[in-house]
Amino acid sequence: MSDRSSLPSSIDDTLGLLERGGYVPDRALATVLFLALKLKRPLFLEGEAGVGKTEIAKVLSAVLGRKLIRLQCYEGLDVASAVYEWNYAGQMMAIRLAEAGGGVDRGALESDLFSERYLVRRPLLDALELHEGGPPVLLIDELDRTDEAFEAYLLEILSDFQVSVPEFGTVKAAEPPIVVITSNRTREIHDALKRRCLYHWVDYPSVERELAILHARVPDAPERLSREIVAFVSKLRDRELFKSPGVAETLDWAQALMELDTVALDPDIVADTLGVLLKYQDDIQRMQGSEIRKVLDDIRAEMASQH
Repeated sequence: MSDRSSLPSSIDDTLGLLERGGYVPDRALATVLFLALKLKRPLFLEGEAGVGKTEIAKVLSAVLGRKLIRLQCYEGLDVASAVYEWNYAGQMMAIRLAEAGGGVDRGALESDLFSERYLVRRPLLDALELHEGGPPVLLIDELDRTDEAFEAYLLEILSDFQVSVPEFGTVKAAEPPIVVITSNRTREIHDALKRRCLYHWVDYPSVERELAILHARVPDAPERLSREIVAFVSKLRDRELFKSPGVAETLDWAQALMELDTVALDPDIVADTLGVLLKYQDDIQRMQGSEIRKVLDDIRAEMASQH
C-alpha cells in the first residue's frame, strides 16, 4: 500500500497493517476486518474487557492516517450527547440581539437559528463528514452499556450512514466512515443491529500470541520475565475468578514489574503487584499465599520441561 490512507487490498495486507500499528492479530480477525473495509460494513467486535477490541480502531486510525472519532457509550446516552444538539445559548443571544435591533424578520431569524452556524456536531454526526485523510474511523465503544432505545436509533445511521435533524434536514455521508463497534457482552445486542455488521469474537490470545504482543508492546522486558508473566496470566484465566485479567492487564503488569527492576517472578513481588492484574478483592484474596507459590511452581516445572 503506497498511499498511507489507502485501504488494504488483501488479508495479508490487513495483517501487515495491524502489525505496523503494534497489534498482533490472528488471521481470522484480519480476514473479517479486510472484508468489513472492502464491503464498507461496520465491524462488530465482542469479547471480554481488555482483549484488544478498542485497540483495533486506534490502530486503523493511526496507520491509515484517518481521524478517530470515539463515542464512549454509557447508560442513559442520548441523541444530544451522541449525535447533535443546538447551541441554545448562541440561539438565545441571536434572538435578543435581533429583538434589540427592531424590525425582526421572523422567517429569516428562524432560518438562521437552525442553520449550520448553531448546529453542534457530536461524534455520530461528525463521523458523517469528510475529514483530512479520508472518511474517519468511528469507534462506538462498549455499546452494551447503552439501552435498546439508543440501539434502535443507530439503525438508521448504520443502514444508510445518514442522520435526520428535524429542523435542519438529512445529513448523509458522501463516503461511509470506517465503523468499529465493541461490546463486552454484559447484555445481548439486538439482532437487527448485528445484521448490519460483520461480527467477530475477540478471545483471550494463546500463550504464544500473548507473548508476541508483550514483545511488541514492552520490548525491553527480559525474555524469562516475559514468558513467566504470560504463563502466570494464562494460569489465572483457568481459575474461577470474578474477572480474569485481559491483555491490557498483562501489559500493565509487565510495565509495572519493569519499573520495579524485576527480572523474574517470585511470590513476594507477585503478591505486592497483584492489584495491577486483578481488580476485585475476592479474586486477589483467592490468589494470595500458597496459591501464588503453587502457580509459580507449576510455571517453573513447565518451563524446565521445555528445555
